[in-house]
Amino acid sequence: QVQLVESGGGLVQSGGSLRLSCAASGITFSGNAVGWYRQAPGKERELVAGIDRSGASNYVDAVKGRFTISRDNAKNTIHLQMNSLKPADTGVYVCHCHVGGWSGQWDYWGQGTQVSVFS
Repeated sequence: QVQLVESGGGLVQSGGSLRLSCAASGITFSGNAVGWYRQAPGKERELVAGIDRSGASNYVDAVKGRFTISRDNAKNTIHLQMNSLKPADTGVYVCHCHVGGWSGQWDYWGQGTQVSVFS
C-alpha cells in the first residue's frame, strides 16, 4: 500500500525554524513530482514548495528565501526546511506526490502536520 507519513510540525515562535519530513512507502519520490501543500483556515489549499519531475524546485513567493524543499532518494523522503517563520506560515502542511505515465495518473497525499507560528 502507498503511504506518505509526515512529521516535524509543531508550535513555534515567530523567527523560529521547523523541518518537516515526509517518508513514502509503496511509491518512489524520485522521478515524480512531489511537494508540500498548505491548508490554512478560510484559504484555498496552496502548493508552498515542490520538486517537479526534472528535479527543479519551485516555491510560492511568500516563502522564497526562507523555505527549502529537498529530496533524499536513498531514504525515499522529502523535507521542508522552514526558517524565519511568520504567523502567516501557519497551517496544515500536507505531503503530496503525483505519479503519472501513459497508463494513468495517481495522486497520493499524507495526512498533514500542523505548523503554528505565534508572535
